[in-house]
Amino acid sequence: MKVFMKVEYDLTRDLLYIRFARADRKVEETETVRPGVHADFDADGKLVGIEVIDATEIMGRSIEFEFPELPDKNQAEAA
Repeated sequence: MKVFMKVEYDLTRDLLYIRFARADRKVEETETVRPGVHADFDADGKLVGIEVIDATEIMGRSIEFEFPELPDKNQAEAA
C-alpha cells in the first residue's frame, strides 16, 4: 500500500500543513479540531490534510518527526 504524505512549514506565517493526499484532491470541508488546528476533507470524507496555525505556540518550539526505517528494497524483493 502506498501512502502519500508531505509536510510543509511556512516560517513567516508559523503555519504547519501535513498533506495526506496529492494536490489534485480538492478540499471540500474543513473542521476545526481545536483553535488553530484544522482538518481538511475531500468530497468522499477522506482526510486530505491537517493545518496548524501558530504551530510553535501550539506544538512547542521544537518539532521533530520520526518515521520507522524503510525496508531495504533488495530485501523486500527477495521476500
